[in-house]
Order: sequence, then C-alpha cells, then structure tokens
Amino acid sequence: MSIEKELQTRSGSVCELCGATDSLIAYPVTPSNGTADQNILICNVCQEQIENPDKMEVNHWRCLNDSMWSTVPAVQVMAWRMLNQLRAEGWPQDLLDMLYLDEETLKWAKSGNEEETTEEEIKHLDSNGVELSTGDSVVLIKDLNVKGGGFTAKRGTAVRNIHLVNDNPEHIEGRVEGQQIVILTKFVKKTN
Repeated sequence: MSIEKELQTRSGSVCELCGATDSLIAYPVTPSNGTADQNILICNVCQEQIENPDKMEVNHWRCLNDSMWSTVPAVQVMAWRMLNQLRAEGWPQDLLDMLYLDEETLKWAKSGNEEETTEEEIKHLDSNGVELSTGDSVVLIKDLNVKGGGFTAKRGTAVRNIHLVNDNPEHIEGRVEGQQIVILTKFVKKTN
C-alpha cells in the first residue's frame, strides 16, 4: 500500500490539518524517514501556506483548534509548529498553552523548527534584568496611560499570566482592568 493510500485511510480522506477534502497530498513532517507515520495528508492550501509563510492567512489556521487534538504524532508536531509560527497573533499562544505533547513528540516538533532557535535567543527582561517567561506575574513600576483603553494602569498593579511578544523582546502582553494590553518590559518587575 502506498503512503498516500495509508494516509487517506488514516485520515478518512480529509486534510489532517484543516479538514478539506480536495487536492490532498502526502506531506513529510521533517525530519522524516519516509514512513506514513512521519507524513500527514494535507490540502494544497495548507501546503502553500506552510511552504510560503509570506502567503499565510492567519484565520485559515484557526482549524488547528481541532486538529491539535489528533492522536497522530505527525499531526501534533505540525500543529505545534504552526501555532508557534503564529503565536504573535495571540490566540495561537492560548492553544499552545493547552497543547500537551509527550517528550519524544515535542523533541521532534522542535527539531524541525528553525524559528525555535531564534526565539530562544530573544530574551524578555524586566526592569531589573530578570528574565520573563510566559505565565509569569509582574507588577507595574510606573503609572501607564493605556492608549485606546481610556484608563491609566496604576503603579503596583499586578499583571498575572503574561504572554511574551514573540518578535519583540521589549513587549509583553497581559490583562489589566479586564483588557488585554501590550506593556513595555522596562515598566514591570517580576514577582514570581
């Protein structure tokens, strides 16, 4: 049986990422040894956007909300990689926080992700030079006028469960007075 036929049987002849039924192809999840276990069945739209990130339509990838729960490790790896690539959008970070990959699958996911090495080099530091991580709690060290929010975030305000802005080490995101805002790292101090 060919790899493509095995994948069609496994997936029920639908794209394992978005659920489309047209123009399906076998796609190797690198590094791959060429077996069906290390391939996924995807549509042309998904393939085009994976291979050409500049053509990425962010909302197309909301399908990962469903496909990330697949029991197939190759699908989990590709979902993890795409969510990491899109994490600056906000909602993918929430999905990543929920996604659990066993140790071996996570290692596979990281091994083919060139973006991961770049992300590890970017460090978000608070006002004291302490490294921040997603999920940390911080305290504001200065009153901040929230543009577009119509309020001032007061000094001493605690911001819990922060998210790091992937491509800018000087920005974090967090909720203040019920609104998700971007905060400069130089105006916060880590508390946990």
